[in-house]
Amino acid sequence: MNVQNQVSSLSPAAKDYQKKMTNSFIFWWAMLFKLPSAVFWRLRVKHLDQEKCEITIPYFWRSQNPFKSIYFAAMAGAAELSTGALCQLALAGKGQFSMLVVDFRAEYYKKANSKITFTCTQGEELFSLIESLNPGDTAQLTLISEGKNPEGATVAKFFVTWSFKRKS
Repeated sequence: MNVQNQVSSLSPAAKDYQKKMTNSFIFWWAMLFKLPSAVFWRLRVKHLDQEKCEITIPYFWRSQNPFKSIYFAAMAGAAELSTGALCQLALAGKGQFSMLVVDFRAEYYKKANSKITFTCTQGEELFSLIESLNPGDTAQLTLISEGKNPEGATVAKFFVTWSFKRKS
């Protein structure tokens, strides 16, 4: 299924999820109860559609480590959210699924001392995988989230492997 077909086939539940995640007020309240660290670190959904998800994390006192850069766990949280939100969008309205992170790896390249945008661009691959699962099937997919500074330089890459199981 190509991206053009996915645009027209985004379920009402997926459109609702997309709308809620990109509304900063609703996102803040949802994260306050479901993922409070996202509120503490001031994560924001910059973009979410069936192709990609972009999450920003500012460099400020709550996300900072003693070495004057963004704390690795804060960056990991932003990276995981960029992949997890894309997964949730793909699963919305598709029935009962379980999803779980089964592997996580990171590579750091530069000091993160400015606002960082984490982007996962594997939406097409993810949507295809979810569509292919029948009840009882399981699958895994490693999603890559690349963190870039405002100049466009990659500061870190995170490899998040998600496991999916379609329930009957």
